[in-house]
Amino acid sequence: MAYNRKDAVYRRAKQEGYRSRAAYKLIELDRRFRLFRRGGRVVDLGCWPGAWLQYAAEKTGPSGRVIGVDLAESEPIGGKNVRILVGDVADPTIIQQVSTELAGPADLVLSDLAPKLTGVKPADAVRHADLVRLAIERARDWLHPDGTLVVKLFMDAEYQGLISELRSVFKAVRSVKPDSTRQGSSELYTCARGLRSDGKSSDGGET
Repeated sequence: MAYNRKDAVYRRAKQEGYRSRAAYKLIELDRRFRLFRRGGRVVDLGCWPGAWLQYAAEKTGPSGRVIGVDLAESEPIGGKNVRILVGDVADPTIIQQVSTELAGPADLVLSDLAPKLTGVKPADAVRHADLVRLAIERARDWLHPDGTLVVKLFMDAEYQGLISELRSVFKAVRSVKPDSTRQGSSELYTCARGLRSDGKSSDGGET
């Protein structure tokens, strides 16, 4: 069955003022994992078109800091607590700009990064895995020790390897497929918490 981009979730997003259906994925993840706090510092990697930035800004409030990064330029989001940077998350200049804008360790790094698909599944899986690893590295750059990374994964040949890598960096790793994910998609999201410093994982399970 072909994916209907303008399905009920899409229409709901437009009615409620969100820029894409992706907002509901983050809302569900937040309800499950309690990702946000008022005044928190958040980085959103792959932020275009900005639905996650909208929700993050709502949840952190005027005293929070929300920084989005994407190669594509997003329309500005109202509020002084949101800053959008156009560039590559692997670029040292962008890495430093994010650190400057945060003005302290991040509480949460979100990654919805995805490559432009070629249609060759093994190659696309490897390219996406590289982006996941990039998100992990940026999380290590920016997060405070008890911070959280939420990253998009796919149930493909790279999945188990990426979960193992996340467990090597974080104390607790949990995966979930949001209800708002389109039917037939292998997409899921992994919540990784607490940067490891002792070489041991306190909770390596998944749900």
